[in-house]
Amino acid sequence: NGSTWTTGGNLTTARQTLAGAGIQTAALGFGGETPTITGATEEYDGTNWTNGGNLNTARYHNAGAGLQTSGLCFGGTTGSKTGATEEYNGTSWSEQNDLAVTRFSVVGCGTQTAALASGGNISPPTVSVNNVEEYDGTNWTTGGTMNTARSGVGRGSTGTQNACLAFGGVIPPPAASNLNEQYDGTSWSVQPTLSTARREGGAAG
Repeated sequence: NGSTWTTGGNLTTARQTLAGAGIQTAALGFGGETPTITGATEEYDGTNWTNGGNLNTARYHNAGAGLQTSGLCFGGTTGSKTGATEEYNGTSWSEQNDLAVTRFSVVGCGTQTAALASGGNISPPTVSVNNVEEYDGTNWTTGGTMNTARSGVGRGSTGTQNACLAFGGVIPPPAASNLNEQYDGTSWSVQPTLSTARREGGAAG
């Protein structure tokens, strides 16, 4: 109801550092660690999770965008960083053109045909980038760079390709960040900071 949390059904496969997409009554969860790297995909109907088609490239610290029947997965690590991009049609994943900058712990938002990949890690433990790429359903092209290079923003992003928020994450030395930036489709602007600095935060809306 917008003011309290209630218990929903558990994931079929317990895991961490997975990506997600969709809405509250039609969500998608994919990838992660169990601790084994997995490509498992699950669909949520507002009550229960059921198994969907597996990712072609199992990975974790990946990013997600889109809806349950038109999802997008990109970036992450398979043990080494990957730029692999896949689209979900509600049943199975298909491979698409890779990110230009291979990375993990990248921020994702938007839709399957208008997504945004921002920041992330190009090398452990925290070699962060401020690179941004825009996806049009076929190709990734360069967008406006973030003001502050960050990784570990994780799920701390929400919005569309032309109206995205990215908050929290990791900045050198490394430390948790309270930074918040907003993208307008061309450039990023600094916004009021989080009250509590954090990394790998969740977001929706």
